[in-house]
Amino acid sequence: MNTKMGKIIFYEDKNFQGRSYETSSDCDELTSYLSRCNSCRVESGCFMVYERPNYMGHQTLARRGEYPDNQRLMGMTSSDCIRSSRMIPTHRGQFRMRIYERESFRGQMNEVTDDCDSIQDRFHMSDCQSVNVMDGHWLMYEQPQYRGRMLYLRPGEYRSMRDMGTGPMDMRIGSIRRIMDSC
Repeated sequence: MNTKMGKIIFYEDKNFQGRSYETSSDCDELTSYLSRCNSCRVESGCFMVYERPNYMGHQTLARRGEYPDNQRLMGMTSSDCIRSSRMIPTHRGQFRMRIYERESFRGQMNEVTDDCDSIQDRFHMSDCQSVNVMDGHWLMYEQPQYRGRMLYLRPGEYRSMRDMGTGPMDMRIGSIRRIMDSC
């Protein structure tokens, strides 16, 4: 596995104005460095950015590029700004995870090794409530065809998708995509 570092710069105001904070690692609370964050620039790598501290709330993948207005980046309301971020290391190698229909790794189980544009169509699963990520970094989407809210998963066990801090408890998983090294 190659963990080439990325670099992101956060700005207090829209259009890269105001004070800035630069990092190449995870940041669980941006307000430790800036009073707010309303724009960012990803110079290299990929990052997940979150609307709440400690990697909670609405989250969005930010690839290399400029994001002059967080509302467009995250689909957030005008009062929201980025509060935490997580660097996604580059992964080379196989991708593998097991998805379970019910919490605590119960119910129907399926192993996933590539992108899946519809969990319902491919696995005939009505829901995905727990996950074991063995290899790779993944994005789970609320709707089929990689649409809707997203959830970043790195290697580890996730006994309950409801405890992931994404906001409303009604998020169902409709599709899954690998985060490839093309970030």
